[in-house]
Amino acid sequence: MSGGTVQEVGAQEFDQIVSTSTVPVVADFWAPWCGPCRMVGPVLEKLAAEHADKVTVVKVNVDVNQELAARFGIMSIPTVIMFAEGTLKTQLVGARGQKDYEKEFGLA
Repeated sequence: MSGGTVQEVGAQEFDQIVSTSTVPVVADFWAPWCGPCRMVGPVLEKLAAEHADKVTVVKVNVDVNQELAARFGIMSIPTVIMFAEGTLKTQLVGARGQKDYEKEFGLA
């Protein structure tokens, strides 16, 4: 996976990326029909581009990957989770701005 881009992934790709990444992984749990999710998408794309050497960003469509969303207790979207060394570190629910994500994920 190339740095600086956001890739939509399924459960198998997600597990592989989270378990093998040498940098933290930020996962955007979203759905195409979700208005706030569509607002978060460009924010995370910019975050991925500006912090390509520090973080990997992936998107998980909860409609397609219901089991994966259930595994992490996703009840509301958008939910953005940061994983480090394969472990869930931070989980944020609701749309936020780039500065908030950078602060919460230690990228500021």
